[in-house]
Amino acid sequence: MFSHLDTKSLIFGRLDLGAFPLHEPILVATFIAVALGGIVVVGALTYFRLWGYLWKEWFTSVDHKKIGIMYVVLALVMLMRGFADAVMMRTQQAIAFGGNEGFLPPHHYDQVFTAHGVIMIFFMAMPFVTGLMNFVVPLQIGARDVSFPFLNNFSFWMTAAGAVLIMISLFVGEFARTGWLAYPPLSGADYSPGVGVDYYIWGLQVAGVGTTLSGINLVATIIKMRAPGMTMMKMPVFTWTSFCTNILIVATFPILTATLALLSLDRYVGTNFFTNDLGGNPMMYVNLIWIWGHPEVYILILPAFGIFSEIVATFCGKRLFGYASMVYATVVITILSYLVWLHHFFTMGSGASVNAFFGITTMIISIPTGAKVFNWLFTMYRGRIRFEVPMLWTIGFMVTFVIGGMTGVMLAVPPADFVLHNSLFLIAHFHNVIIGGVVFGVLAGFNYWFPKAFGFKLDPFWGKMSFWFWLIGFYFAFMPLYVLGLMGVTRRVSQFEDPSLQIWFIIAAFGAFLIALGIASFIIQLIVSFIKREELRDVTGDPWDGRTLEWSTSSPPPDYNFAFTPVIHDHDSWYDMKRRGYTRPLEGYRPIHMPKNTGTGVILAGLSVALGFALIWYIWWLAALSFAGIILVSIAHTFNYKRDFYIPAEEVVATENARTQLLMKKA
Repeated sequence: MFSHLDTKSLIFGRLDLGAFPLHEPILVATFIAVALGGIVVVGALTYFRLWGYLWKEWFTSVDHKKIGIMYVVLALVMLMRGFADAVMMRTQQAIAFGGNEGFLPPHHYDQVFTAHGVIMIFFMAMPFVTGLMNFVVPLQIGARDVSFPFLNNFSFWMTAAGAVLIMISLFVGEFARTGWLAYPPLSGADYSPGVGVDYYIWGLQVAGVGTTLSGINLVATIIKMRAPGMTMMKMPVFTWTSFCTNILIVATFPILTATLALLSLDRYVGTNFFTNDLGGNPMMYVNLIWIWGHPEVYILILPAFGIFSEIVATFCGKRLFGYASMVYATVVITILSYLVWLHHFFTMGSGASVNAFFGITTMIISIPTGAKVFNWLFTMYRGRIRFEVPMLWTIGFMVTFVIGGMTGVMLAVPPADFVLHNSLFLIAHFHNVIIGGVVFGVLAGFNYWFPKAFGFKLDPFWGKMSFWFWLIGFYFAFMPLYVLGLMGVTRRVSQFEDPSLQIWFIIAAFGAFLIALGIASFIIQLIVSFIKREELRDVTGDPWDGRTLEWSTSSPPPDYNFAFTPVIHDHDSWYDMKRRGYTRPLEGYRPIHMPKNTGTGVILAGLSVALGFALIWYIWWLAALSFAGIILVSIAHTFNYKRDFYIPAEEVVATENARTQLLMKKA
């Protein structure tokens, strides 16, 4: 006969009433606000009877364009959550002086900065670039969809499932207090016995499955599904950068998966891979995590480089200067990204020879990156530049990213890194390249491809307001951190004794407030654009007069992208076709063969959330049931032979005729 305690642990594992942070007023207020917001959203969707529409047209869709849009929506939601953490950190540091402990207790502050890093990298930046690649790449290479449409749907929902697990930690239990890379022994069972690190592990493991499969899918798509005549050296630059990005994903995310698996064995089974005793070595974890971690930086920035290349060519009215050199630079960056990981821990004691090697490779990788900047400048030279919102983001990026690159070269010098390591200078540098490069890039791409996705432009006034608030706010928020870092102020500190430092933190908090206005302007831009969509609609189907093949489709494109597979003669084929006088067949259309929507991805992701939650809280019966459910649903899906359907030829003819009339006006 089990005791009451044994029965309770069998049913609920480690979960009890103490897991709900009712003693934390900030979390209680946040929970109430989220609950009320959720009730409003659910009520609105129910009142307008949108659940059926969302399920049939979006949640179960295997259309790469809709999946790309859902990735971007997920990224924007997580941007709000991650930025809320940033505002709390900046406010706490600005007021916690002279005995004032601020409003965040140390254990809560540690969770906040860990969650901020994890969310912004894994669940904001990654979904954003993946969404843009999903939407644009098949259109740019003349493909009707990606190679594996169902796998694309499954990849998105696994990423969303990982985000759900991270969000659950806000209200049930706690999140890790280790920093966003969870170094042991701090992340081991001895120093982090709670559930925070387990949330970290399983949230990333679930999302990592989606990211890895998405990388495989896009690599296969780019290799095997290019239009006839589109050789590798005729691909658009964004497709090239996406190709290299997804090669990095396929090569590095299994390393992250294996590293977290070993850490979980240390925590669950009592192995000693990363402990300080019994033959373990915490530095092995640091090596493994950065062998994934530094290529991850380029996984994020390379698509942004491709976006800026497309934008510069479009808004300067010129071919991109040095196409071949841009491609070679991208490939060189991809290769060198594997050879610089140790510069993240020069202070570990590897010795002068090892540090010198990684310092030199870090400086070398700046050469192809600098070549790209010069190519963009030469494209702008004597071009007819139109200072539209995407071009403003591009110019802001070029200035900001170069500053971040120069500070990165400073950190690549081992003696300088010994002084600046683990200081706020490092935080400033990292945000300099991630915000100035990745965030500016995805927001530029969002403004650039939005009319392709929805058929109308975004409001330019609020777009410019958002840009200027972001740009100015960034410099106010992070330039003071360079100064503080040079003064020796370390990162991850929630309270300070020296009152002379406070003014710098107040300036940084003001910068965060300006960035908040930039995000608010972005939201207003979306609302205003939707209200004025008829006024902002572009009837030509080619709102920016873009040069790459995706502009040869209507805006928004139909479910199928191309009824007739285009034939490519140059990497500016669409631009050349327009100059020659665009012609399109008006007859001879056949039924289009397309994959059918499926809810399997949503179901598998839901079961994965249940499995992750069960493993976090040691609810073993739920873990067994959810794992069995994943296996059974996966097997059942393999017997689903009715996944395909045909779009009738009459519908194809009508759609293509209407699209041809629009495009002929522009041609």
